[in-house]
Amino acid sequence: MTDPKKALETLKRAVVELVSPEELLKKLSSGKALRVKLGVDPTSPDLHLGHTVVLQKLRAFQDLGHTAVLILGDFTARVGDPSGRDATRPTLTAEAVKANAQTYKDQAFKVLDPARTELRWNSEWLEPFVQGDGLLRAMQKATVQQLLAREDFKKRMVEGSPISLLEMLYPLLQGYDSVAVKADVELGGNDQIFNLLMGRELQKDAGQEPQVALTVPLLVGLDGQKKMSKSYGNAVGVNEPAREIFGKVMRVSDELMLSYYELLTSRDMAAVKALHPMEAKKSLAEELTARFCGAEAGKAEREFFEKTFSRRETPVDAAEVLLGKDARATFWSAYLASVGAAPSRKEAQRLLAQGAVSVNGEKVVDEIIEKFLARAGGAAAFDLKVGKHKFFRVKAG
Repeated sequence: MTDPKKALETLKRAVVELVSPEELLKKLSSGKALRVKLGVDPTSPDLHLGHTVVLQKLRAFQDLGHTAVLILGDFTARVGDPSGRDATRPTLTAEAVKANAQTYKDQAFKVLDPARTELRWNSEWLEPFVQGDGLLRAMQKATVQQLLAREDFKKRMVEGSPISLLEMLYPLLQGYDSVAVKADVELGGNDQIFNLLMGRELQKDAGQEPQVALTVPLLVGLDGQKKMSKSYGNAVGVNEPAREIFGKVMRVSDELMLSYYELLTSRDMAAVKALHPMEAKKSLAEELTARFCGAEAGKAEREFFEKTFSRRETPVDAAEVLLGKDARATFWSAYLASVGAAPSRKEAQRLLAQGAVSVNGEKVVDEIIEKFLARAGGAAAFDLKVGKHKFFRVKAG
């Protein structure tokens, strides 16, 4: 059995709030497998690294021998969680929620151990809770003042943004999830603390030992400013191709990289800080790519990166394309579009203007290809690079 104090220190890594450390130590010392709850509303089919921060924490509990209770909020997704939001979330149909939930589940198990995960749908207990008198009894316990004291609600009231009655009921519904599954611990992002504490109160009213509430930070996106979100264009999706994941992680700043290590891995931070920044970044990119795409993919993408960027070699599997005699009289932008190196001539022009196109390591501009070849001595074959990840071997006919 893991020493409870050591387990507590492991679990306290990268935690914003823990209510309370003493209660968690007592539960860890009990010797029983704890039921550690994470509720997720499948409002989108895609997960990104930001979502996996709390999944990693749940996996840490699993690795210590505890049971993950993953609740798919097929009922609450139709209500809308107000946490951290400055506007009412659009409601979803039951069909859309079910479809999202399937992909969410598949992606979550890239982090969690399925054998130690209890998967539940909260419509199982929330439909009778709402249809019966359970919700009415819970509403007697919560006050309007409590709900309106929330930071997100206060902000929206000041701005004059609407707050629906359904949103105000959401914390009661999430709190009742904890009663239904008899949670010992509940995890969430740091914008979820109000909902987690509501669960504690409802458990007390139900005669249960209240759960420990543990929140984790929100992951900052690739832009280094806003939280990671697909809508902000700063996210790394867990279902993206291996090359995209590796390449995006390599774009993370040195300062932000340490945060990613702390939130997304179990690596010793002192050892990480001792690494050269480039080595640390490649190691992080390999680990995250391997987690979501397999160990071989992680290794292969690191080798690809080192060959093409560190040693500036053209990959051996670069596509071969032909430059016919007629094409020599065209502009580079037209040629790039014709061979699929760019989706359109307009996009090719943009890449050329940015200096993102090179031949044998020399940047090219949008001119007639014949002129370039004349300066290059009429090369019969050359290596073409477009953007960061597209490579071609061009044979001139």
